[in-house]
Amino acid sequence: MNTDPTGMPRIPAAWRLPAVALVAYVLVVLLAYRDTATAMVAIWSRSETYTHAFVVPPIALWLIWRQRAALVKLQPKPQPWALLPMMLVAALWWVADRVAVNAGTHFALVGLLVLGVPALLGWTVTRRILFPLGFLFFSVPFGEFLTPIMMQYTADFTVAALRLTGIPVYREGQQFIIPTGHWSVVEACSGVRYLVASFMVGTLFAYLNYCSVWRRIVFMAVSLAVPVIANWLRAYMIVMLGHLSNNAIATGVDHIVYGWVFFGVVITLMFFVGARWAEPPRSETTEQVASSRPWETVPVGWVVAIGALATMAMGWPHVATRAPASAVRAAPVWQWPAAMSVNWSRQDIDAVRWRPSFRGASGEWAAAYRAGAANVTVDIFYYRDLSPDRKLVSSVNTLGEGHGADWNVVSRSVHQIDGPDVPARWGSADIAASAGMGASLTGGRARLKVRQIYWVGGHWTESDAHAKLWQAWAEIRRLPDDAAAVFISTPDAGDGAADRALDAFIVANFAQLQQLLLQARGH
Repeated sequence: MNTDPTGMPRIPAAWRLPAVALVAYVLVVLLAYRDTATAMVAIWSRSETYTHAFVVPPIALWLIWRQRAALVKLQPKPQPWALLPMMLVAALWWVADRVAVNAGTHFALVGLLVLGVPALLGWTVTRRILFPLGFLFFSVPFGEFLTPIMMQYTADFTVAALRLTGIPVYREGQQFIIPTGHWSVVEACSGVRYLVASFMVGTLFAYLNYCSVWRRIVFMAVSLAVPVIANWLRAYMIVMLGHLSNNAIATGVDHIVYGWVFFGVVITLMFFVGARWAEPPRSETTEQVASSRPWETVPVGWVVAIGALATMAMGWPHVATRAPASAVRAAPVWQWPAAMSVNWSRQDIDAVRWRPSFRGASGEWAAAYRAGAANVTVDIFYYRDLSPDRKLVSSVNTLGEGHGADWNVVSRSVHQIDGPDVPARWGSADIAASAGMGASLTGGRARLKVRQIYWVGGHWTESDAHAKLWQAWAEIRRLPDDAAAVFISTPDAGDGAADRALDAFIVANFAQLQQLLLQARGH
């Protein structure tokens, strides 16, 4: 193979047209899906959890550049079979876009960029740079759904470790008190940012330092486990520092600094230990012999045809664009009845009360009803014409809990209701007023029992995932995307009366509630 005066391998003539076609394809994809691309970059910018994504594309390009000497020895050969998965990924983007699943559109965009390589350069070239192409998926801001799960595990470990240390702990949900103070596990304590960053760097480390597939897999698994355990230890360490210093340290901004320093030390040790099993790179002799065949010229028409078909495959969803602004339906109309059923009459709603935190709803309504000693409050959040700013199921839509919130979710579960023509499964939550509302954490606080369910195109489900699937099915069938989140709450004295009141209200009034939703959909 010839080289230029600088010693760099010259690009063979057979590579020039496919390379230009690939660059053109990438530019077309980024232009066609510019809204998705800019949305990804915006998340990188505003979220500390995904700031690392800015370095993912440069690292992937650098990894490909390291393979340049081997790549120029390979024969690029466009592969039309790649058009089929390209069309499937484009269809995924269309569905995810219509139901406002950002992660789906982001994964689809990266998938379309990656699939352009086998479509225009062939599988032999793709196999050579398979890891850099796969590494690009680390640019997708994904994993927010893990935040509440990891918050729960962090709180579980911290409380258990404190008790093993001999410190008495009273816990409610993600909040707990010890003799020296009140602590809360918030989003920043979940460790998701540690997990995402560690897994990305650990995967890169495994690729650069190991040749064995099993060693790479093991180290990648370690890079997932270590940050989780390290975050648990970090949370316990912070609480202990505050306790032992009588809250003189580790109770302000400094506890974040301590946490990052601890995490940095742990990750450094992980890489130090992992480097002891590093393997030398494998010989390239076999690859060089296999690729020493004479160059074949790739027909211009073949490359152009594949490029054009690939562009059509990834761009067809844009043919079915969203309805123009003039076609967007008016806001839904809702009118609460004076009585939901014979025994449940409407009453004045408490102005200072618990409310779910659901954003971007097309309509929000609330009413209170009483039957004897039982009283319930119904909150409806109605959605239509879904968009990235108007989503029924989203990580920002919560029961109103969180750092600085007035309420704390103590527990969640799925509740079974037996009744004619009533959904059997409802989400259930126990909620208590936070200590900041003028009551101690251990008693005298307002408590609520809450039932939650989604209504999507006439279907009922307590599951976030099922709600998204019903929305996607409605979009595929081109049906209206009307949906609602329904919350029914009542004071909870801990004697079982709250469960009985909620079940009685739902069984007696579900049919009328469903009819009100259908009427709102008609407006």
